Amino acid sequence: MYMQSQTLNISLPKELVKRTDIAAKRVYKNRSEYIRDVLVNQLKDESEWSEIVAWGREAGKKAGITSEQDVYDIMYELRHGKKASKSRS
Repeated sequence: MYMQSQTLNISLPKELVKRTDIAAKRVYKNRSEYIRDVLVNQLKDESEWSEIVAWGREAGKKAGITSEQDVYDIMYELRHGKKASKSRS
């Protein structure tokens, strides 16, 4: 899965290293494997969330939503079955 490797030197608080080693041991990995997997998963999650946010923005544009207030008004209408008062803030 991983083509080439590059060694990184990073500084971490001792308590974080201790917790990392405990977590790695729990899943039968060494420290490097564990940190690599955590980074891969974090980057994957961030990428997926970015795609979701971009999709939401595009869907909002198509629906004519131009502000957070529009979202609040729509949610109010859905929850209460009536239009939100424009005097709300």
